[in-house]
Amino acid sequence: MRLLRRLCGSWRARQVFLRNMMVAFGGISAVLQFVGQFFPRSFPDPGTVTVVSVAACLMWGLGRARPVPRVEQEFRRPDMTVVVEVGDVFDQPAHLVVGFCDTFDTATLDGAVINGGSMQGQLSDRRYGGDVRRLDAELAVALASVTPVVREDREHKPLGKLDRYPLGTVAVLGARPRLVFAVAYSRIGNDCVAASSVEDLWFGLSRLWDALHRHAQLERVAMPLVGSGLSRLDHLDQDSLLRLILMSYIARSREGSVCRELRVVVRPADLERINMREVAAFLSVLASGLDRT
Repeated sequence: MRLLRRLCGSWRARQVFLRNMMVAFGGISAVLQFVGQFFPRSFPDPGTVTVVSVAACLMWGLGRARPVPRVEQEFRRPDMTVVVEVGDVFDQPAHLVVGFCDTFDTATLDGAVINGGSMQGQLSDRRYGGDVRRLDAELAVALASVTPVVREDREHKPLGKLDRYPLGTVAVLGARPRLVFAVAYSRIGNDCVAASSVEDLWFGLSRLWDALHRHAQLERVAMPLVGSGLSRLDHLDQDSLLRLILMSYIARSREGSVCRELRVVVRPADLERINMREVAAFLSVLASGLDRT
């Protein structure tokens, strides 16, 4: 068992390894029995057959359990590419999508309002060099034409910003060739705890695709696995969140092109929670369905 942990790593990988090894063993056994009926004399001795069979099963199982870091699928109708890969979304040569709460808070001091490790927190550090004032100024300009749905009073919301914007609001920040699309898909309470739902995320994604259609000029877009952080979408695992994002993007692309390439960048820590081979099969089925319509 210790050897299995060292070879396969995560719990999911060990499951995949054992399942595929048993499938391979069953298949090889059936083939050997069938062939042995026709060539009984030239067949190797049972000991050799057993050793070779077990070795083949082990190799097959390990090969299938090996993590897949990147999946790519091309679509013809419309002409676009979807990539799911492990990496750092801030390193991507593309426009960037960042999830925000409905107040577009940015303060990360002591983590009281925004967690410094979240995408919002990293945005100010890695795209704005820690200059939160510049980020807030760009947000103010981008949101100038949007009417807040309510303004909290400082007594009830002692920390952070007070204006609440409609869920699905998208603020376009920065300049080409690397714009930032800040989409509000969660609501932050006056206690600074963010919460969202599947419906809120789906609605936010729909508004995001509209904004990309208007401003991205069909250029490459990179986004993290939104909803997997502190937005309290705990009832959906990473696999389900990823498929929801992909389905939303592909459904919207049928109405009009959003971008030529969408990259969903998964953190290395989340890879063991996502079956990339199943994601590849899922995308292949969607592409085949679109090609037939």
